[in-house]
Amino acid sequence: MVSILIMAANLRPTITGVGPLIAEISRGTGLSPGLAGMVTTLPLIAFGLISPIAPRAARRLGLERTLYIGLIILLAGTLCRSLGTAAALLAGMFLVGAGVAIGNVLLPSLVKRDFPQRIGLMTGVYTTVMNIFAGLGSGISVPLAHGLGLGWRGALLTWAILTVVALLLWLPHLRQRHLPDATQMGGMWRSPVAWQITFFMGLQSLLFYVNVAWLPTLLHDRGLSLSLSGWLVSLMQIVSLPGTFLVPIMAGRQRRQQNLVAAISALFFVGYLGLLITQGIVLSIIWVIFIGFGAGASISLALAFFSLRTHTHHQAGQISGMAQSIGYLLAAAGPFTVGLLHSASGAWTMPLMLLLVVVLLMAGFGLGAGRDVYINPIPPAAERP
Repeated sequence: MVSILIMAANLRPTITGVGPLIAEISRGTGLSPGLAGMVTTLPLIAFGLISPIAPRAARRLGLERTLYIGLIILLAGTLCRSLGTAAALLAGMFLVGAGVAIGNVLLPSLVKRDFPQRIGLMTGVYTTVMNIFAGLGSGISVPLAHGLGLGWRGALLTWAILTVVALLLWLPHLRQRHLPDATQMGGMWRSPVAWQITFFMGLQSLLFYVNVAWLPTLLHDRGLSLSLSGWLVSLMQIVSLPGTFLVPIMAGRQRRQQNLVAAISALFFVGYLGLLITQGIVLSIIWVIFIGFGAGASISLALAFFSLRTHTHHQAGQISGMAQSIGYLLAAAGPFTVGLLHSASGAWTMPLMLLLVVVLLMAGFGLGAGRDVYINPIPPAAERP
């Protein structure tokens, strides 16, 4: 369990720590506004490209070895992007995304295999850890860079320490061997439920990464200090924790999760609508809280769907790879599109209206994914435990 949690702790701060420093990074590397948007978009592109490969690698090498390779790639990316050049930064962010993608895809499969009777609880626990460290990534980036004088390069490099700890803790697991899986993967791509889960995953991820990339800038443009804007994004992660922990447990106790989808969508909608039509620090904090609770609940529900809508951990790995491949490629358009809309209009009205539309689409796909159905009604014989 400890190894799962230390893996989960590595899957967010290397990305969320970039948003509050993006202006400083742009100045230090000479990136244009368009390329600055690519800094947070490249990991999502890596998610989309690597996610379908991860289940196949796990079938050949085993879950533990594949996850360990993911940590090595993550460490390489963290080191590379701290070299200080624009090319190294962009290459490093892609590698960071590749390493994180492997963990994103395979942790749900590992939970279903090792904790089949406690899927909801374990999903809640590890996604809570993910969100805690995501909040730390947003909150301490500016203090590390300015308060300790590390600069943006040193602040981003700090997270390599956590990855090294994970590599050491995962070493004993490399001795574990599991039989290879002979499951065929084609049927997953023909399932309507699988596509509903995929788009729910992708759209909630789009909202999350737009928040990470642009919410600090939006709040700063509204008159908040850069440091306070970063800490409000951290607050968003903190208030997400109750939903992150409780929603998968609630989902695991229900045959249908449509009521949870409706509540999550309402939180997002009210939060973005509030940012659109109101001003002020206090109101901004309130809307960030709404968005934060929705963000935590939506990611944990999406991850829970991987196990709740499948029969075996092999199937869970397959739908996880599919959903995170297509879903994150969809999410990759979010920060870039919001950046373009903001640059074109010079305001945040159009980006926020776009996010309201995304919330409605997410709700529609989530209601479909929340039905009491399995992706494959009868598991193939090769997959039966």
